[in-house]
Amino acid sequence: MPADLAAQVLSMDRCRELFGVVELAAKSFGAEGVEALFGAHRDALTRFANNAIHQNVAEQAQWLSVRVVLDHRTARATTNRFDADSIRRAVEQSVALARSVAPDADLSPLLQPSAAPTIQRFDPDTADATPRDRAQAVAEAIRLVSEAGQTAAGIYSTGQTAEAILNSEGLAAWHPETLAQFSITAIAEDSSGWAKASAVARRDFDPCDLARSASRKARLSRNPREIPPGRYTVVLEPAAVLDFVGQMFGDFSATAMHDQRSFLTDRLGTKLFGENIQIFDDAAHPLQAGVPFDGEGVPRRKLTLVDAGVPRELTYSRSNARRDGVEPTGHGFPLPNEIGEAPLNIVIAGGSTSIEQMIASTERGILVTRFWYIREVDPYEKILTGMTRDGTFLIEDGRLVCGLRNFRFNQGIIELLNNVESLSPSARASGEETFDMVVPAMKARDFNFTEVTRF
Repeated sequence: MPADLAAQVLSMDRCRELFGVVELAAKSFGAEGVEALFGAHRDALTRFANNAIHQNVAEQAQWLSVRVVLDHRTARATTNRFDADSIRRAVEQSVALARSVAPDADLSPLLQPSAAPTIQRFDPDTADATPRDRAQAVAEAIRLVSEAGQTAAGIYSTGQTAEAILNSEGLAAWHPETLAQFSITAIAEDSSGWAKASAVARRDFDPCDLARSASRKARLSRNPREIPPGRYTVVLEPAAVLDFVGQMFGDFSATAMHDQRSFLTDRLGTKLFGENIQIFDDAAHPLQAGVPFDGEGVPRRKLTLVDAGVPRELTYSRSNARRDGVEPTGHGFPLPNEIGEAPLNIVIAGGSTSIEQMIASTERGILVTRFWYIREVDPYEKILTGMTRDGTFLIEDGRLVCGLRNFRFNQGIIELLNNVESLSPSARASGEETFDMVVPAMKARDFNFTEVTRF
């Protein structure tokens, strides 16, 4: 069974055993209560470049983070050793740190036991993937790219993790998970193409399909033309949507709102985006990954972040929820922290228009494979700058005409999400600038490209 295999890295029984040591040590040092976060992972990665595998690495690690509560004070200490002496030292350090800080009248008590949903995200085949398994897939991907006269580079990783939280009030939650990821760049003399995917189960993506896509983009973007910067209709592939729109989700936080550093300040409940924009945070979505409880042990609740263009809900840690008289949403980070909370399981609802249909309906525009080097220019208007990369194409009369020299952009997320004309079905997407999400491709008008880059 998956749970048995997950025990190879860290089982719930092992966490309970270790927590017994933590709790005894905490009592001996006079702590009123104690919380322990456990984590372990086993990851392996095959890296390739210049059409050859050049690195295979594997790593296994574990950690224990102990937080004590003592007279309205709290502090945390961490160790990567699970023997009794090391655990006792970590507890002793957390007690010493707690005694050195000022009391916090707003400190939340340790969480009482609650029923977190069980989500199956452990795939034995992915957990047991061997270097040979990855090498065979990589070799076939390299062959497809090299036969096109191009050079392949990228990574193929597989691994498993387990996380748990236990406390002296009886809370005990545990989650095992696997994840596979494949990324490939096909490089030609004056062009390149890129593709990337991740999934809980490695069978859910095909490295050869990704290699073909990257190689095709490199071939079609040969001899790139240069066109003047300006405002263009764009077709953004899911990776481009992910890395661009993904820059705003840290603002859907009660802490950010309370600090008045969120772009939603004085805007929550008002229409900011187009009516076709629906965004959720949903840890239980079948294409998502991650633990079903937060760093405080609260089960993650599905949130409607944006409904028909209107921002509706925020993420709440326990302390912020108590302050605002609402229920916590299960998005808090481990205490103590200054960040508070954030959504981590973003799902942007899609439509029914394929990327091919978006291209066919575009008289003149630009297809963007992905963005990179994204930085914030205006935090309140959510204006970003960055560049296109690895597959930027001119669209004319409903077809891809040629590759383009890459652009720098200065573009606001709010404006973009008001200009979306069509959406593809949503899919799990991976980029380079933010975490994986479930997003559609988007066709949008008036995207602001400010200059041509020199690569």
